[in-house]
Amino acid sequence: MSTKTTRPKNPGVDRRWLLVDAANKPLGRLAVSIANTLRGKNRPDFDPSVDTGDFVIVINAEKVALTGRKEETKTYQRFSGWRGGLKVTPIATVRERHPDRIITNAVRGMMPRNFLCRDALTRLKVYRGAEHPHAAQKPEAMNV
Repeated sequence: MSTKTTRPKNPGVDRRWLLVDAANKPLGRLAVSIANTLRGKNRPDFDPSVDTGDFVIVINAEKVALTGRKEETKTYQRFSGWRGGLKVTPIATVRERHPDRIITNAVRGMMPRNFLCRDALTRLKVYRGAEHPHAAQKPEAMNV
């Protein structure tokens, strides 16, 4: 007796669009649920080798909550590769200039490092305020 292994098909253009309001939500918990949705882990036919995730639209990125003393102590680091090329940016500066990068970097850190998840990150759309240009896709509200 042999059992057949079923593999889900890539949904292609039939992916759902989900809307998340990030206002007053903790950054880590928000990033975990977004990463799982982008990978498709919330679906019953999840397969780590098939990209079955959905599109996620995040609004109010500038109002995301940070717990503890992260508002004063958290920093982002970039290194150019040159001597003395370390750039340290506090999160307050990032929140002021590019609040969408806070959520994007948190979600990127929770995804595996492979080509499927690099493709999945292109389906993440993060916006500073409450407006977004994806009304034509009729996004459904996602509870976090």
